[in-house]
Amino acid sequence: MTTLTQKDVEHVFESLRKGLVPERGVDAFAVGIEKQRGELHRQLDFAKGGEGTIKFLRGGYGCGKTFMARLALLDAQSQGFVTSFVVVSDNDLRFHRFDDVYRKVMTELGTASCQRGALGDILDRWIGRVEEGLIAGGEDDAASDFDDKVRLRLDEDLAAMTGGQAPPDFIRVIQTIFDLKQKGEVTEAGALISWLCGSGNVAAAAKKSAGIKGEISSRDALDYLRGVLEIVKAAGYEGLLIVIDEAETILRMRSDSRHKSLNGIRQIADAAGSYPGLLWVFTGTPEFFDSRHGVAGLTPLHDRIRFLKQGRFASLRQAQLELVPFDADRLRSVALHLRELFPTLDQVRLDQKVSTAFIDRLVAEVTAGFKGDVGVVPRQFLREFVTQLDLVEEHPDYDPMSEYGFEAKELSTEEQHILSGAPLVTFDDEDRDALVPSEDVW
Repeated sequence: MTTLTQKDVEHVFESLRKGLVPERGVDAFAVGIEKQRGELHRQLDFAKGGEGTIKFLRGGYGCGKTFMARLALLDAQSQGFVTSFVVVSDNDLRFHRFDDVYRKVMTELGTASCQRGALGDILDRWIGRVEEGLIAGGEDDAASDFDDKVRLRLDEDLAAMTGGQAPPDFIRVIQTIFDLKQKGEVTEAGALISWLCGSGNVAAAAKKSAGIKGEISSRDALDYLRGVLEIVKAAGYEGLLIVIDEAETILRMRSDSRHKSLNGIRQIADAAGSYPGLLWVFTGTPEFFDSRHGVAGLTPLHDRIRFLKQGRFASLRQAQLELVPFDADRLRSVALHLRELFPTLDQVRLDQKVSTAFIDRLVAEVTAGFKGDVGVVPRQFLREFVTQLDLVEEHPDYDPMSEYGFEAKELSTEEQHILSGAPLVTFDDEDRDALVPSEDVW
């Protein structure tokens, strides 16, 4: 477990108060998922060894898919990977358009030292390594032609690393960014970095300086991703982890967009092996994977990543990694970890007031509030628990054992459906059993 700063601890509890999964510090209360975490470490080792790979996290609502994905992201960064965490949205992410996906991936690109928008830092690190290599080879960094030699080496390395598959505009933009930085024109270089990240709001003058027009197209975006991946590795990073969270959102899209999105996932899965050092991780619900309006409706994808289970046993190493629901013991263990982590002026008093007996009672009451289904209550439980920690810390006379009573409130859409028993997604009869046509959408 990593040592958390006070800022990290505050972030953890502030996120939990809002019913959110913290973006960092989650390993401090990651319990009961050691085997699944180990499998993701195995996938990272594959990527570190030069393999391209893909994994799907499978679990119902409340099983901790986002938590596990965030944990994988932090583990990857600690091992020297660049990462990106993208949430599928039916509002601002058209998953069937890879230029949209690419833009989101680049926007969320992060490292251990730069959490978002890290492409500029990665480029600087790569250029610095090229310069150091030339100097180590005997070149004089004070010579008038040193920048020309760096520029030539950047071009040669890009061509070699991508096998000549990098789009010409990609090469030109990298060259121009280097030239602009050498001239001290940082703002202009930043505009081109934004263009390279998929932004459609770059001034025409900035694009003209690099001899480019328009934006990155959906069909070119995969090749741009390949170029970025190779720069990531050339900059000294182990590889790239891309998380696509809440893939089940695709089920709520119109049928044409849903079909194209599923085919987009198929294309990613088909191409994964040709991107050495890249690990894709998708999260989704069993309905997304098993229903005919989801993965099971697209035969080529379903055949490739089908989930197999022998009785109550499922291999961790298959394409879909199953996350099991929380049980009462796991909830209790999480609560004890959080109580220990909570920033308090009087740990003894906190432990006495928020006792193990109270924690057991809270587990029972929150579970009962959700019809006894402990697998769907982590978000509500953690928010309620943190509230009790706060109240004890803020009010000397507060006693949760006598004052507290659970009531399900501020429910998410998923929690409302769980309580009502209604399905999360409904389909027209004519669409319910229709297979998804296989097509290349990028």
